[in-house]
Amino acid sequence: MSILMGVWKFFQINILTNPAFFIGFIVLIGYLLLRRPIYEAIAGFIKATVGYLILNVAAAGLVSNFRPILAGLKDRFNLTAAVIDPYFGQTAAQAAIEGIGKSFSLMMVVLLIAFIFNIVLVLFRKGTKIRTVFITGHIMVQQSSTALWMVLFCFPNLIDTQAVIMLGLLLGTYWAVSSNLTVEPTQELTEGGGFAVAHQQMFGIWITDKIAGKIGNKEKSIEHLKLPGFLSIFNDNVVATGILMTIFFGAIMGILGQGLLHKIDTSFTADRNFMFYIIEKSFNFAVYLSILQLGVKMFVSELTESFQGISNKLLPGSMPAVDCAATYGFGHANAVTIGFLFGALGQFISIIGLVVFKSPVLIITGFVPVFFDNATFAIFANKKGGLRAAMIIPFVSGIIQVLGGAFAAYYFQLSKYGGWHGNFDFDTVWPVIGVLMKNLQYVGFAIVIIVLLAIPQIQYMKNKKGYFKIAEDYEEYVSETENG
Repeated sequence: MSILMGVWKFFQINILTNPAFFIGFIVLIGYLLLRRPIYEAIAGFIKATVGYLILNVAAAGLVSNFRPILAGLKDRFNLTAAVIDPYFGQTAAQAAIEGIGKSFSLMMVVLLIAFIFNIVLVLFRKGTKIRTVFITGHIMVQQSSTALWMVLFCFPNLIDTQAVIMLGLLLGTYWAVSSNLTVEPTQELTEGGGFAVAHQQMFGIWITDKIAGKIGNKEKSIEHLKLPGFLSIFNDNVVATGILMTIFFGAIMGILGQGLLHKIDTSFTADRNFMFYIIEKSFNFAVYLSILQLGVKMFVSELTESFQGISNKLLPGSMPAVDCAATYGFGHANAVTIGFLFGALGQFISIIGLVVFKSPVLIITGFVPVFFDNATFAIFANKKGGLRAAMIIPFVSGIIQVLGGAFAAYYFQLSKYGGWHGNFDFDTVWPVIGVLMKNLQYVGFAIVIIVLLAIPQIQYMKNKKGYFKIAEDYEEYVSETENG
């Protein structure tokens, strides 16, 4: 048993929770199963791994660029509150788990059970109707952390073995079902890109896909937007991002003042001009977005092609579910900026509301939810509902993130540890799961599992003919759909 755990620990630390190598090895195995020459398989491994590493650099840059501003808002207004961000949420969950005398290392076993259960659900796809394998490793770690605390909070008398088995089944089901919900929206967005989304807002993507067309008009999308005169410069996403971020962050940093920013950001040295510091910080968003899109193009093309080998030989009819940023290269680049700005606006208005109505929990914006959730919603919303939907849905999402995050941080008692997960699914779906388990105990847990597993069955009933076809052969699916 110790040997097996040692092997699992090596795999978990070096591959499963390191998505760059995880995806690289999937590409390598896929090409080998397709009987490609070994040098092509190795080349695919390198391109996919490097592409994802490039994406990681961009994502980390976006987060680190924004973090001093978050710290500044907290210090400037003397706020003590929960930050809605998965990194803060993971830290808070770890502190809470260790605070009740449990080991945070339980999460490693949870990952094993959940990942295996996801694969089992795909293996029996004819019965389960699950088509996706969740392979975004760092997201799996973040979600396992928060969910582990929720299970221990709801079932305080559980022994460790029971807790990890229950949570493994719950998380494995959630990963499989929620990523499966994104198959149709993502295939339509990417025109058969061959992947689904495995991140923190899968239920939100499904909702966005369903309502965007009712909110807006796809014929008035960002692509069709014709700006008059000098405003036409906003048709260039680099220029638009640079200008909008300078206005947005310039206002915030102006309120914070250069004295405070000197203290909290070591890159802002005493001899630097404040205006040029603001411009550089703002323009860095355009830099990191451009880098992100480059990384996405590199690894998605390799993954899509190579996964056919795994799908044909090991998991027939399956699709890889990857980071939401993989979708950014398939929509108008300005949608990302619009989603972030309107999501931030919704969050800021909601935070003011918490202050006015004297909420017992004050929320501080976290970059990961406000950017990655709402940029993703805007990409999907623009496809079906144009510019109007790409503004409204992220705005409403921002409100939900703050209000749902405030409730969850208070209810699950993580506000005193300073953080909550913060992403859309963890401000909507997971609080409902937690409340059911807390109040109905094992009955609530059973209800959650049954309801989740029923979702793909309902999806299948509504589209029996094309349900598996859209994942296996998108071009044939489109052809059959158009021909009636």
